[in-house]
Amino acid sequence: MFALAASLMFASPASAQVTPPTPTIPGDSAGIDISVPDLTNGGGSNVVVIILVLTVLSIAPAIIVLMTSFTRIVITFSLARQALGAPQVPPNQVVVGLALLLSLVVMAPTFNKIQDQALKPLLDEKITVTQAIDRAEEPMREFLLKNTRDEELSAMRSIAGEDPESAASKTGFIPLVTAFVLSELRTAFTLGFLIFIPFLIIDLIVSSVLMSLGLMFLPPTFVSLPLKLLLFVLLGGWTLIAETVVRSFA
Repeated sequence: MFALAASLMFASPASAQVTPPTPTIPGDSAGIDISVPDLTNGGGSNVVVIILVLTVLSIAPAIIVLMTSFTRIVITFSLARQALGAPQVPPNQVVVGLALLLSLVVMAPTFNKIQDQALKPLLDEKITVTQAIDRAEEPMREFLLKNTRDEELSAMRSIAGEDPESAASKTGFIPLVTAFVLSELRTAFTLGFLIFIPFLIIDLIVSSVLMSLGLMFLPPTFVSLPLKLLLFVLLGGWTLIAETVVRSFA
């Protein structure tokens, strides 16, 4: 008994140590395989498409403002709101949203052509990115040429140093977009002037009546604004303006 206790007390510590088991990592012992798609054999086509889509989304606001019907529509609605005498009603968010929806209606045929001729074949890997861009440019160029005035187009071609005797379809894309924006501004201000005329007549009539009654200290807008609102509602003003501006596109 004492011999067993003594052997346990004076035993070597090294003999009592227990080696812990080595932890193992589930999976392949060779590690994690990180591979990069081979771009030379078409394996990176999806990567290129994703990069292209992200690029288009980043410049989407500029495309909407400069290359669609948005500019003409939003300016026309803003001038109509100013002519009505309520520059903050409806709010800017409503005006911009309505202009965006009407722009989608106007641009639907062009966007459908781009989807059928460029986007679908690119996603199906039937054409390259360069070919898709060239195919998408054709419907957009057609829309821009139809809605660009000859004066602005000639001026931009002259500034860009292009041959004035060449066909309009040969115009560079940047000068064409610039001429389109200038043409849109001119058309929008023309429509705004036509909208201002009936409201201006109402303001003149109200001012003359107030002066004849000796009510010079009563602001004319205090009386004319309800009359203009009533006339605008009875005529279906917003619907009439929306239909007119949409039909003004070729």
